[in-house]
Amino acid sequence: MNIINFTPVSAFLGGSLIGLAVVIFFVFNGRLIGISGIASNFLNSKDNRFDNFLFLLGLILGPIIYKVFTQQEINISISNSFILLAVAGLLVGVGTRIGGGCTSGHGISGIGRFSLRSIIATITFMIVGILTVWIKNLI
Repeated sequence: MNIINFTPVSAFLGGSLIGLAVVIFFVFNGRLIGISGIASNFLNSKDNRFDNFLFLLGLILGPIIYKVFTQQEINISISNSFILLAVAGLLVGVGTRIGGGCTSGHGISGIGRFSLRSIIATITFMIVGILTVWIKNLI
């Protein structure tokens, strides 16, 4: 799996699969996909706990199943320190609470519903993400 050299075809297929997953999830569960909401509901709510568990399990098993069927290595190296990753994860969690959702909830489900709030949130995520990478590379 090469996440650096993607092509328009792979981007189209990946986006189509994500869109299909959102539609299937909505049809069978009557809910929109938002990873932070699913994770939060799995930990805090008794409603749909098993469905949320299966969804989160799929996120973990997906790359493993991909590797089994394609026989391709998934080479991912993380060069940042554990403390930096932990702080970043904490900030993402706080941000999803303040922003009323995460990138998948706003960026995929929200924009698909033409939600102005989600469009603004997604633009904000992109700008802040770009600035964060730019600043980190300066340091």
